[in-house]
Parts: sequence; structure tokens; C-alpha cells
Amino acid sequence: MSHDDASRPSPAHEHNRRAWDARARHERRFAKPISDDEFRAAIHTFDPAGWLEGPLAGRRLLCLGSGGGRQSVLYAAAGAAVTVVDISGDMLELDRAAATARALTIRTVQASIDDLSALDPASFDVVVHPVSTCYVPDVLKVYQHVARVTAPGGIYISQHKQPTSLQADIAPAARGYELIEPYFRQGPLPAVVGSPHREEGTLEYLHRWEDLLGGLCRAGFVIEDLQEPLHAKPEAPRGSFGHRSQFVAPYVRIKARRLGGEKSPRAIVLGK
Repeated sequence: MSHDDASRPSPAHEHNRRAWDARARHERRFAKPISDDEFRAAIHTFDPAGWLEGPLAGRRLLCLGSGGGRQSVLYAAAGAAVTVVDISGDMLELDRAAATARALTIRTVQASIDDLSALDPASFDVVVHPVSTCYVPDVLKVYQHVARVTAPGGIYISQHKQPTSLQADIAPAARGYELIEPYFRQGPLPAVVGSPHREEGTLEYLHRWEDLLGGLCRAGFVIEDLQEPLHAKPEAPRGSFGHRSQFVAPYVRIKARRLGGEKSPRAIVLGK
């Protein structure tokens, strides 16, 4: 198991590093390592859509912004050569502990997701990126760095908070959930307390669809599939995560492929 440190983050990134360090120390939501029961249940079901395209054995896989001791050990157990990048050293420590407990080998790199300069170009066949773009001001910069480290024809699977979810109020109004934050905005969102949709203590940024999808294409990827993970629960109590998800989808999941290589889509020329 190896451990690398990248360049020093900006003040905004430093704020989020401290916030996630604190969440890891207290094992808050998304900062609690996978249990043995969860591991056994998930080891054969972590790719239900088939987006990883077959066995992972021998493939170079980047877990981007996914410290916390959950995903990395699943991919390593499936045979991938796993590197984990996260801004929080304490989150990465959870990955190292989870890997050691299962006699697995992973590499950890402490860096922000929008600065992957510590990684070599075209060094990954698969990049798996759970929700974390909301913690950086510029998602386009993230995509540019991911494009640099993804091999031609490689797969990039990312999940993001939908912009409407970051706009919508936590509490329900008479007919649903009102949009209380502007779509076209600058700077981080206001601080939040007690939200099941945002992480208290972090700085979060709303990214528009033009950047989430268009920016991905402009960075050198082609989008092959898109899902909105279902969290709506018709019987959930008003104001709960499941109730709000009936009105506002919280996440979007995207499968994209790095241009170049044999698996890249070919241009179609239409004749007269």
C-alpha cells in the first residue's frame, strides 16, 4: 500500500479538507467504512448497470474523491489496481485501514479532485467518481484533469448532485419544494444545518447542466449513458429524503468514455 501527497489546496479546498477530516473522525454520513456484512453483500453487486464492462482483474482503476473506506476495497477485492484520491487525509486513512483489514493493496493520494497533477497521464482504464464535484468551484477543471489521466477509450463513471436539488428548499411548501437558490449564481451555497441532502460544515457549489454535461464532452469524453438513481418513496413522511426525492431527483449518474482508442465511437457521415 502506498501513500502520496499532491500540491497544497486553496483556502476553499482547505475548508472542505478540514470539514471532511472532522466527518471522518466522527464517522458521519459517507465517512463510515464499509462493514463486513455490507462488504459481503456488495462484492458481487457493485455494478448493476454493467457500466464497468466485464471483470476488473488487472485494470487500473481510480476512485476519485471517494475516500472513506467503502468503494476502494470492493474494487480491489475484484482484482483492480486501485488508486484512491481524496482531499481528506482522515478519509484516506479509513481506506487504508479497510484495505489492511482485508489484506488488500491500494494506493492513496491526498489531493483535490480538480488537481490530479500527482498522477501520470493516461494511467487509468476506469475512473469511478462518486458525488464530490459539488465541493469544488469549477467542475470543468475536474473534467480536464480526469481526461488527462484517463487512457484513450477508458471509462469515466461519475455521480453528481443535481442542480435543482441544490436550489430546492429542505422543507416542503404547500405544493412541493420551492426553489430558493438562483440557478445562475457565483460562489458557494449558503451554509446549511440539518439537511439530508447536503453535508453540514462543507462549502458546496451548484454546477449547471451546461457544465455537468457539456463540459464533460468538451473535455474529451463522449456520454454513453445517464441515470437518475431512484430515491423517491411515496409513503415517506413529508420533509424526509424519500419524500423530497419524489419532487426533486437528488443525483445524476453518468457513464462517459475518453475519446481515442478502439472503443471510442466513430463519426457517422450522412450522405445525401
